[in-house]
Amino acid sequence: MDLIGTRCLRDLLEEKVALFPDREFLVCEDRSDGVRTFTYEEFDRRVNQLANGLREDGIAAGEKVAVQLFNSPELLITWFALAKLGAVMVPSNTANVAGDLQYLLDSSDATTLISEPAFIGRFEAVRADCPRVHRVFLARTDAAPPSGTRLWDDLWHGQPSSLPPIPIHNEAVAELIYTSGATARPKAVMITHANCLWSGERDSKHFRLAPGERNLTALPCFHVNAQSYSVLSTMTVGGTAVIMEAFSATKFWNQVRRHRANVVSLVAPLLRMLMAQAPQPTDRDHCVRLAIFGLNCTEREREDFQSRFGVPILKGYGLTEAMTMVSRAPLDGDPHWPSIGLPALDREVKLVDERGAEVPEGQVGEIAVRGVPGRTIMKGYYKNPEATAEALKDGWLLTGDTAWMDSAGYLYFFERKKEVIKVGGENVSAVEIEQTLAEHPGVAECAVLGVPDAVKDEAVKVFVVARPEAGLTAAEVQAFCAARLAKFKVPKFVEFRDSLPKTSIGKIEKKLLRVQK
Repeated sequence: MDLIGTRCLRDLLEEKVALFPDREFLVCEDRSDGVRTFTYEEFDRRVNQLANGLREDGIAAGEKVAVQLFNSPELLITWFALAKLGAVMVPSNTANVAGDLQYLLDSSDATTLISEPAFIGRFEAVRADCPRVHRVFLARTDAAPPSGTRLWDDLWHGQPSSLPPIPIHNEAVAELIYTSGATARPKAVMITHANCLWSGERDSKHFRLAPGERNLTALPCFHVNAQSYSVLSTMTVGGTAVIMEAFSATKFWNQVRRHRANVVSLVAPLLRMLMAQAPQPTDRDHCVRLAIFGLNCTEREREDFQSRFGVPILKGYGLTEAMTMVSRAPLDGDPHWPSIGLPALDREVKLVDERGAEVPEGQVGEIAVRGVPGRTIMKGYYKNPEATAEALKDGWLLTGDTAWMDSAGYLYFFERKKEVIKVGGENVSAVEIEQTLAEHPGVAECAVLGVPDAVKDEAVKVFVVARPEAGLTAAEVQAFCAARLAKFKVPKFVEFRDSLPKTSIGKIEKKLLRVQK
């Protein structure tokens, strides 16, 4: 038996209710500055009421429920209510357009969708093509829902505030979280209850979170970053999760002060937007002791941020398939910047070549993480045994990312092996965009690359060979993508070429495009 025993998400929440019933667990601020708060006991009561309503409606263990909501109490309540039932939450990126949502619903076998007014039109556009989805609930509104849709609030109103025991194995799947890789379409990562509990233990110890500390994020809770670093780690120690509906550079530090945050979570694009604001005399007027940080920024950006705001940046590396953290810089001592740190407390990491052999110190290799599927790493990809077999080999998770290691064991990120572009923290598949553009009658061929971006780290650039008669423009290429792909996947740059460089067997040679770009 390991650190988390046989406990599941229900156990984690109810243990904290018993210890800290009156302590604030959740503080949510919406775009209009409205704030809602829940103590541990209040949150658990609402979770139980919703779970009872969902159960009464027929949702059972193992059933897949897609959730497309902004950061809100409704999102977190739904997550834990489904977990208590043994059902599976399938979070949908709020940027997903109708086609993305249809793919997610179909490939996950979802029977139910919980949405809100901002997104329900996307589902209505594809509803006829999603026959498996026979329950649709609309949250965050009291307006009359569309035909065939019911109100989320009606599920929990009048329901008992306690829930009968429901046996759940902690290696049962709690979530299917979609992540882009080298394949054309995102893959659904099977995250178990044990994965979630391990994540909370690992992260809280690395961040040295204390009971009662307040952990603030404006990152989306449909991603593992906010789920792990900001929600699960906080619940593990009995702290307060402070969740913003959306990030605002102009509001951020006032929100930090208003909610008395001790820890914040940032990615490089947010750091740059904060630094772009005019300096204020109150820049250091806060009680933040730590910024949990992901993605790359320069040494100068790091130094300027720490000097201006007085907040140390704790850099690390993680991925969905590992339920996030793999390595993290130490809280004390030299972080060896720009290192992504040392392996996390329960992690064994090695760097391997194409044959799976470990590479010598200083040489670049693929990051491989030892783990137990369904406990410390993902259970696998849903309904995708081939991709699972490629990623999980002999107890090791092959991440598709490369790094090198120095003599002290610190890891330094090098590049992504797979064709993934990192746009403001979102993984974008180059192949998915290429296959989308291949459907355009005016595109003869194309190639997609990531290029440096001052704010979002990388931007999407597409090289297009247009058919002579097409008269194609960059705006038309972007509009075609915008109608079929989430906004963050739409190419920021379009470059037309007469031809693209090819290998001897006719494959587009992207390494030459990278040199030429």
